[in-house]
Amino acid sequence: MDIIIVKDQEAGGKKAFELIKEGMEKDAKVLGLATGSTPISLYKEMTASDVDFSDMISINLDEYVGLSGEDTQSYRYFMNENLFNQKPFKEMYVPNGMADAETECKHYDDIIAANQVDIQILGIGGNAHIGFNEPGTPFDSTTHKVALTESTIEANTRFFDKAEDVPRFAYSMGIASIMAAKKIILIAYGEGKAEAIKATIEGKVTEEVPASILQNHENVVIIMDESAAKLLQK
Repeated sequence: MDIIIVKDQEAGGKKAFELIKEGMEKDAKVLGLATGSTPISLYKEMTASDVDFSDMISINLDEYVGLSGEDTQSYRYFMNENLFNQKPFKEMYVPNGMADAETECKHYDDIIAANQVDIQILGIGGNAHIGFNEPGTPFDSTTHKVALTESTIEANTRFFDKAEDVPRFAYSMGIASIMAAKKIILIAYGEGKAEAIKATIEGKVTEEVPASILQNHENVVIIMDESAAKLLQK
């Protein structure tokens, strides 16, 4: 793992964008993208740049079950607002939250199989989940319907008017699907991610710490601020 410690989210976004541009110069065509607050500074760098993504393909990690792409809380809407409306890609794949689970999961696996991800962007949950792959998710999992944990639901409550509005299920790219990417860039900010980062980098590889599987990938970069890095051995 290549560990990069930055001053803040703005610096982290700049560094992640540098790595994406380097990859595109080496003919990367498929980006795996994430949602949430973590990648916003990266998407700001992308939208402010003069880089053309119109020949690129994007494949997002996940989507809430039961939300259409027009719903303001959906991840499709998030991606449109933060990136795609300003910088359209040739193809922009996000799971269809309104589709039947079996059909959609197979459909998304087919998309991933046909478009190997060159660079996968990841955030990390306080419990070390990646995508919506919660602790205990099998490492060989592909796209699946996930019952979100109470901690994840609670963390997402801030985005909704009422706690009961937070979806309880999501479609998520599986851990095996994530690991199939040629390069992975995990980004983490804040003290609340420090324990997850320590377990990911220095702990044993276990399904109880989903991100720990990244220790087994040959090309991983972890970008974090000093708060997220505070528990790492110096």
